[in-house]
Amino acid sequence: MSPNKPTWDPDAELQATNQVAAQDELRRRCPVAYSEQLGWSLFAHADVMRVLEDHERFSNAVSSHLSVPNGMDPPEHTPYRQMIEKYFWPERVQAFQPLVEQIADELIAPAVTGVSLEVMSQLARRFASRVQCAFLGWSFDLEQTLIDWTLENSRASRDGDREQLSKLAARFEAIVDRQLDSRARDVQGSTLTASDVTRELMREQVHDRSLSYEEISSILRNWTVGEIGTISASIGIVMHHLAVQPIDQQQLRDQPNLVAGAIDEILRVHNPLFSNRRVARCPVELAGQQLAAGEKITLHWVAANRDEAVFESPGEVQLERTPTHNLLYGAGVHACPGALLARMELTVFLNCLLRSTAGFELSNELPLVFAEMPESGFSELWVTLRN
Repeated sequence: MSPNKPTWDPDAELQATNQVAAQDELRRRCPVAYSEQLGWSLFAHADVMRVLEDHERFSNAVSSHLSVPNGMDPPEHTPYRQMIEKYFWPERVQAFQPLVEQIADELIAPAVTGVSLEVMSQLARRFASRVQCAFLGWSFDLEQTLIDWTLENSRASRDGDREQLSKLAARFEAIVDRQLDSRARDVQGSTLTASDVTRELMREQVHDRSLSYEEISSILRNWTVGEIGTISASIGIVMHHLAVQPIDQQQLRDQPNLVAGAIDEILRVHNPLFSNRRVARCPVELAGQQLAAGEKITLHWVAANRDEAVFESPGEVQLERTPTHNLLYGAGVHACPGALLARMELTVFLNCLLRSTAGFELSNELPLVFAEMPESGFSELWVTLRN
């Protein structure tokens, strides 16, 4: 480790009122810096890309808990990744879209009342959780259970409460076990829904054996955190931008063909994921610093996606900007396998919102509360929908 390593305090510098502005300042002042909490933090796009594209030196196996396949490296990672990728093939995403459209319509239509609405609790998390239940083939009765679990998991992560995180992992495994047991008893498949990914996972094989309950639970836990946490954060960020930028909102109403690309661009400027972790697999030089094997690395998506060295006017949303270099869904062997599904869900939601309203803006008399690390986006966002 470099004797003159630049240091910083994440608790002091990232819990600012505006996380995005804080990360911009850090990227300019110390593009690589060390803290006991996060290890080596990387804020520059080039440094983040180097780590993403070099899984030989930078490992995803950052936890002692099983994480399939996110917490694995090739070659162990490869067969699991190949197995799950087919659940996000274009034809499957297309077949799932009508149900997502139905869920969006059912949630948004009653909300268009002209009164203030808290986006995160009343729309974003409910949409994400209900879509996740539909995708997995679970009852919508679990919608609030998954929301509550996700919020508690985020809180425990923020507090660094490992004991609580272990308890929450066990609670999620119990939820999954009940789903698996009910399907195991239903040997004829009589309860198979239009989308029952859970039953399909029970039939998968890796290394010439069926997946264990623990492996299935790990896969579904990763998907649930990604779906409910990230999709809901994305909805909040996109709605906030369009609420404060009525010109952009009107352009998307007039040109709906721009919606999908516009979402990616809005989320580049304010990424829904705060960071991801890696660990050095061997001694390595990174951004002028010497790292020993085993040292922690944190990749800061928000900062990297606003890097002036890569993006012209990086803090400005340009709805028709070319998406090259956008790290919204990562890069390398661990790039998000569900990117196509996520884009479809967000596009469906925003199209439904624009179609169902005449406009929307912030409710200025009510609070705007930024999420706290390790979350991004907003924990509370009030808007008024006009019909």
